Amino acid sequence: MRVGAFVLGAQFPGQGQGEALERAVRAGEAAEEAGLADVWLAEHHFVSYGVCPSAVTFAALLLGRTRRIGVGTAISVLPNAHPVALGEQAALLHLLSGGRFTLGVGRGGPWVDLEVFGGGLPAFEEGFPEALDLLLRWLREPRVGADGERYRFREVQVVPRADCAIAPGGAAADDATADGAAPSGAAAPASGAGPGVVVACTSPGTVRLAAARLLPMLVGMHCGDEEKAEMTRMWRREALAAGHPSEEVEAVAGRHVSAGVVQVGESHREAREALVKAMPGWLREGLGQHVTVDGRARRMRDPQAYTELLCDLHPVGAPRLCADRLAATAERSGIGRFALLVEGTGDRDGTMRNIHRLGDEVLPLLA
Repeated sequence: MRVGAFVLGAQFPGQGQGEALERAVRAGEAAEEAGLADVWLAEHHFVSYGVCPSAVTFAALLLGRTRRIGVGTAISVLPNAHPVALGEQAALLHLLSGGRFTLGVGRGGPWVDLEVFGGGLPAFEEGFPEALDLLLRWLREPRVGADGERYRFREVQVVPRADCAIAPGGAAADDATADGAAPSGAAAPASGAGPGVVVACTSPGTVRLAAARLLPMLVGMHCGDEEKAEMTRMWRREALAAGHPSEEVEAVAGRHVSAGVVQVGESHREAREALVKAMPGWLREGLGQHVTVDGRARRMRDPQAYTELLCDLHPVGAPRLCADRLAATAERSGIGRFALLVEGTGDRDGTMRNIHRLGDEVLPLLA
């Protein structure tokens, strides 16, 4: 089991953006101090729900400030970025961090972001598979060209290669020639030796897409254990139907990630009250700022009811209860990697205590 922190850079009512970002940075550092396995960073645009607009930029900062912990994006919004630019950044972070970076990608939503960044609705509604495949090719091949609906360009050399080695002293060691052939006496780079890639899955179509490409899923915090279990079963069926060997399917299935919320307190009641007091105001204000790109009607979850649902689904309570809920979710869903929202109270010191209690009091019970 790998337990990690999920950090949004959430701006709670009455807070400034700088305050939210400072808490987010400190949370990432505290996650390593507390012995967590990973820290996952969210990306949002034009809303106070999360004030980090570039998860890969934030990841670069934390990778430079930490030495052990894995750092991932949850997620980088692919319709808002060029797949090659994102692939270059991911390869660079993977190489310079010694393999500690994971790239999580997703479709995002039908928000005004699509207008601002130029992708438009087609990038959201139809373009995700093309963008994902181009990204994967960039991370796996020595030279890449494109002739798709949205992306068309002549073949170019991939620099830096995501599967190259870092020589002692920090210099990149060429493990392949410019045309991609292995140098004399060396084995060809292993397929998939670059950064890990996970796909945010919120629909059957995205589950099928991830399975066909043998990519692990990131499943949302709104899902209960049975829904997550059904998604993992569907993913496995689709991966096998796509012709992937069963041993590879099982290996990748072990890398699915379950998003959730954690609040460690003296009791379930105390921890729940802390979240119910703070989260609805943040959700109401932050999610209420979303603007659709085409004026379509949107229905927002009731913030109070959603907070209460999250408290019921996830590790919220005393350390023993938190450990039992994590273990139960892993057993029922088959997912043993967690990205847990740690800043649900909106308070800097409270967030640090929550992270350290998760590491000091909950993780030992899972061992």
